Amino acid sequence: ADYQLAAEGETQTFVNDVVVTRRAAFLTDSRQQQIYALRFRRHGKLPRAARTVPLTGDIQYTTGNNANGIVAAKGGKVLILVQSNTGKLFRVNPRSGVTREIALAGGASVLNGDGLLLRGRTLYVVQNRDNKIAVVKLDKDLAGGSVKRELTDPDFDVPTTLARSGGSLYAVNARFGTPPTPETNYDIVRVNGG
Repeated sequence: ADYQLAAEGETQTFVNDVVVTRRAAFLTDSRQQQIYALRFRRHGKLPRAARTVPLTGDIQYTTGNNANGIVAAKGGKVLILVQSNTGKLFRVNPRSGVTREIALAGGASVLNGDGLLLRGRTLYVVQNRDNKIAVVKLDKDLAGGSVKRELTDPDFDVPTTLARSGGSLYAVNARFGTPPTPETNYDIVRVNGG
């Protein structure tokens, strides 16, 4: 199926990341203070149209890339997103769009946050241009958390997303600082200490 997310001709939008739950797919928009929801119909059938969900509450968009990576928690009842240009994490009600900041201990930041991966209450936040992954331990209620450590690797070249398989983390290098050509190589890095 094809979906028109931003208004026709809209240039101030940047659909960035997606998370798929059992009931819906949610996509972030880094320029417009909203997410998009594709709520599945009975038996997983695709919806007729996407729904725009304005983000309200604690998040405030500023210049640059805002909402970026997104994951689902609590069986899809809560979404977590990272605001790249402020380094803040937010809980999101997927129906209402109301956001609440996840307070990080000591005023820690995950600036340049991009792809997210949630395993239990451990949230991995790829910090793309910083070439690292923050490992955040979230509180049970998701209202706060603390950065426990940062994972780095000499092979990182602006990683933007990650996955876990067989007990290891794998990060995808976007190589934003490298002009793309047909010969440009892209790679996946197995992350030590994940």
